[in-house]
Amino acid sequence: MIRDGHAGNCRVRKNDKGTLYALLYDKYTSVGLDPIEKKPLFHFLPGTQVLSLGTIGCNLKCPWCQNYDISQSLPGEVPTRQLSSEVVIELAREYASPGIAYTYNEPLINYEYVFDTAQLAHKQELKNILVTNGYIQEKPFAELLPFIDAANIDLKSFSQGFYVKYCGGHLESVLRTIEMMLEEHKHVEVTTLVIPGLNDSDEEIRKLTSWLAERNKLIAYHLSRYYPAYKFHEPATPFATMHRLRDVARERLQFVYLGNVVEEPEQDTTCPDCGHVVISRRGYLTELAGLTDGNCANCGRTTEDYLVLK
Repeated sequence: MIRDGHAGNCRVRKNDKGTLYALLYDKYTSVGLDPIEKKPLFHFLPGTQVLSLGTIGCNLKCPWCQNYDISQSLPGEVPTRQLSSEVVIELAREYASPGIAYTYNEPLINYEYVFDTAQLAHKQELKNILVTNGYIQEKPFAELLPFIDAANIDLKSFSQGFYVKYCGGHLESVLRTIEMMLEEHKHVEVTTLVIPGLNDSDEEIRKLTSWLAERNKLIAYHLSRYYPAYKFHEPATPFATMHRLRDVARERLQFVYLGNVVEEPEQDTTCPDCGHVVISRRGYLTELAGLTDGNCANCGRTTEDYLVLK
């Protein structure tokens, strides 16, 4: 389907005389040690710092992409450094990271490298974390999934029309990725970037959160505030919209958080039974002050059905 000498829509795989080559197999633009809450993952190893890697490319084309400078670039347009899987493992050990987060751009665009590195990290008892749009076919994801421990999946909308018009993808594939994570008892959290006038209706968030709640009402759900970027220049999402949709989402889900809202104080995780604060957050400062032996310090309720602490 791709002509000889040309790359696909993803721009990072090229047909060379009938063989498809991954142009960015071990080439990375970004390497850092991030608070895991930045992914965002609020219920997986809270309070830790995780080695984070990003490269170039994406399999979607969202016009408001916050990381468009790498996700929508071509190979060679952005400086990269070579990082073998073995070096990544060494870096994780050196900086006492509990694992590796494949993030910043769409990690599954670099599937082969993620697969190889995740397999090696798994053998070394390091965690593997995806920050992904979840747009992948079922078979390759099933092959990768045994080595993945957690993911934050960007569920951009609950509308197929939205995905086709704005992202160049399909909703069903993303929903199936979420289901597969849950079926295999992997930790998964979900994020929606709230775009004014496009996916910010109460009806849409009710449908989306109802779908999530039917599968796991204790799943952590993040509503992230849009601000102008790339090709989309509408005003940033109003704070009132973010607060309204948080209330709508909480009709179905226990744990709802707001992102890209610096002024937002309510980022604590509370016990589903008694409401006691088990994890407090101020920005990226996280304290597990309300836990005793991994349980709620107030009522003793176990947290193992919604928190991964180690």
